[in-house]
Amino acid sequence: MNVKVNRHAAKVMKQMLGKANEGEMLRVYITEHHGNHAHYDLKLDKQTENDEVVESDKEVAVLLDKNDSEFLDGIWIQYFHVPEPGFVIYNPNKESHSH
Repeated sequence: MNVKVNRHAAKVMKQMLGKANEGEMLRVYITEHHGNHAHYDLKLDKQTENDEVVESDKEVAVLLDKNDSEFLDGIWIQYFHVPEPGFVIYNPNKESHSH
């Protein structure tokens, strides 16, 4: 699996890792999926046997559940400061839509 991260996201993700408890890593997970797309979020979590540790293109490792590889492989994690600060996570290989 592979993950892309923009430079703003990499900076914020590294800050999150600095506050992690021992053994915690960043996990990208699916909050909801329907049709051919999914909604994602990011949290600190511990690795399980179903996880793959994937090194992003900005040298930030994330946990991805192998059972959800269809939607997680190829995700792009971005962080924007405007209109309000936050992550935008999506998979350009999958159908997307706005809510």
